[in-house]
Amino acid sequence: YKFDQTPVDNWPTDFAKLAEFSARGVDILLADSTNAERAGWTPSERVIGPAFDEVMRTAKGRIIIATFASLIARVQQVADAAMRHDRKLAFVGTSMVDNTKIARKMGYLKIPDTAIVSIDEALHLPDDKVVLMCTGSQGEPSSIIGRLSAGTNRQFDVESGDTIVLSPHPIPGNEEAVNKTINRLIRRGAHVIYESILPVHVSGHASSEEQKLLLNLVRPKYFVPIHGELHQLTRHASLAKQVGIPDENILVVENGQVMELKHGKLDLGERIPGGYIFVEGESVGEIDLDVMREREQLARSGIVLITVTLDKYSNRLIQEPEVITRGFVSPEEADQLIPAIQKKVTDLVNGGGLDDGKLISDAVRSLLHNETRRRPLVFVTMAKA
Repeated sequence: YKFDQTPVDNWPTDFAKLAEFSARGVDILLADSTNAERAGWTPSERVIGPAFDEVMRTAKGRIIIATFASLIARVQQVADAAMRHDRKLAFVGTSMVDNTKIARKMGYLKIPDTAIVSIDEALHLPDDKVVLMCTGSQGEPSSIIGRLSAGTNRQFDVESGDTIVLSPHPIPGNEEAVNKTINRLIRRGAHVIYESILPVHVSGHASSEEQKLLLNLVRPKYFVPIHGELHQLTRHASLAKQVGIPDENILVVENGQVMELKHGKLDLGERIPGGYIFVEGESVGEIDLDVMREREQLARSGIVLITVTLDKYSNRLIQEPEVITRGFVSPEEADQLIPAIQKKVTDLVNGGGLDDGKLISDAVRSLLHNETRRRPLVFVTMAKA
């Protein structure tokens, strides 16, 4: 949430209703902590309107704007700017098309039919008469912007002269993906605009003064800061103390922590262990972190497979160990390493009488690390004949 005094949709916060809740009594408030460390007030969405006007005015070719499909106010701002600069607007991607269709039907988006064209129609209009709105501002590989940057989008490609605007700021943790996407778009000839270049984004989260205002309006008995890193939750808790919420009535909790509100009293319950649930094909939750770590190691360092065939009576090698490498080294390097692996295994089995696959794999892994400074997965299959 944030308190926008001049919202784009002209629906300001109903402060009277919040105060009414306070009069009725609020047992517990859980509130967004994302911007708890940011002083002052979060700027209004209206401040980015001039930036969109500048983009529309200066771009010579197509304009492609990426934002969250759920950020309806931002879509309205882009639509208003497009109409002011005589450009038709097309929505691209399932989530963007569906969300804007619902928002228009419900009256949250006010865009006349004459201002909107389909993507097929847009691709046949002059480039300087088109604005395409899509998802992908966070560098998601499967989004429209992600596919455009990789050259895998089916309907259209990035062209030299296109202006691409990544409106939202990268969510923490997405910076690398966003930077890679920007670089790929630039290589394809696009002019890319983002927050560092032009003020095309403003936060949708309340800053510290708004957070204190909400606490003063609602006056909850208990307060639980949510939605943020631990340091942001802790800062939000300190803001609650500043406005008079008793320290013992503030709970800073992390994921999995149960809270119990009984007979007007809030207490901490048990902690429920949680983690990632992986979905692959038709299986849900059957793949655990150990499997994912193995896959990461396979992708990072490759695999070495060794087959050892022993005489069941003498425990000595019947034939030379068979060695296969995949994703570890080039074929030329493998030709040099495989004889060393075979010699190591032969010495261990015939010389030391070793028939333990794990000990052999450990010895080979040590050999390969000494030779290559890499740690592939090593699997040994023992067979007796």
